Amino acid sequence: MQPSIKLLEEKKLVGMHLGMSLASNRTFELWSNFRPRAHEIRNRVSADFISMQLYDASHFINFDPSNQFTKWAAVEVSNCDTIPEEMDCFTLESGTYAVFHYKGSSADSSIFQYIFTQWLPNSEYQLDHRPHFEVLGSKYKNNDPNSEEEIWIPIRNRK
Repeated sequence: MQPSIKLLEEKKLVGMHLGMSLASNRTFELWSNFRPRAHEIRNRVSADFISMQLYDASHFINFDPSNQFTKWAAVEVSNCDTIPEEMDCFTLESGTYAVFHYKGSSADSSIFQYIFTQWLPNSEYQLDHRPHFEVLGSKYKNNDPNSEEEIWIPIRNRK
């Protein structure tokens, strides 16, 4: 599976976030709190949802399933002028991303194993320290083998 390489322009996101690890995954809790309240967000630019991960710079160098990271459940907005209670605004800065069109269950982590152990080491790119995210559009169906999503991995040219 080959990604398309895209330059992301700055985006504003509004949503909720939680600290977690792969070993202590709180994704269900995060989305269970966010989805019922997403209609409260004004100035949405699309119906898509964004699942975003913020990792420490050493997260993938010293990978351990207990490493903590911050996960967001969010939507893109035109501005952050009005933010519902218990939600925050995040500015996703511009940068280059490898974008993988993934079809399959979100419970299957093999796509990430492929990206980090096969595609990335054999590409002309290296991981950049910026947010990772998935765009969950109209074809996304949680844990369904026919689900489709875009996986955005931050990259930069190898030095």
